[in-house]
Amino acid sequence: MTDLFYMEPVALHVLLNAFFLYSFMGWIMECIVIRREKGKWENRGFAHLPFCIIYGFGAMLGFAVLRPLSGNYFLLYFVGAALATVFEYLTARLMLRLFGTFWWDYTNKPFNYKGILCLESTLGWGLIAVLLFAFLHRAVFSVVMLIPARVGIAAAVLLVSAYTVDFAVSMRQSLRRARHDRQEAPVAEQAGRV
Repeated sequence: MTDLFYMEPVALHVLLNAFFLYSFMGWIMECIVIRREKGKWENRGFAHLPFCIIYGFGAMLGFAVLRPLSGNYFLLYFVGAALATVFEYLTARLMLRLFGTFWWDYTNKPFNYKGILCLESTLGWGLIAVLLFAFLHRAVFSVVMLIPARVGIAAAVLLVSAYTVDFAVSMRQSLRRARHDRQEAPVAEQAGRV
């Protein structure tokens, strides 16, 4: 039990279910944004299941780190925007190292940095930080704490197990694709010189 991610100590299964609820909400938000921008539906998660776990990590860690600022929405906005932008940058760098690419592209957005970061997203992260403390965290935990303990434990075990398998399969596919792309790049360069 820990009170790092909630106002009072809660069981691990509650934290896991909240994490996956945030991840699902992030996946929905990403799909809606991409639908609006590209005009088509696209799975925005790394794996096949409908979760963007970066949002689960971001929400849970953001709450724990930013909690001392919870009474000052102005400061919360700016610190939340800055920390989320750093988190997004580090995630992109890790993905570049592992896969040779990252799964978003801000090159067409004004005030972007190498397509990895953009002002629009930074401003959005600040808003999400404020919304997290204004009502999201309370709402998410209200929902997951309504689940009876036995059902909550079963759900947490099922979600972790299913996502672990899905993540492993997706990671293997992505690493294979990245390795294939790296091998094809020299061939394409040679063909271009002929």
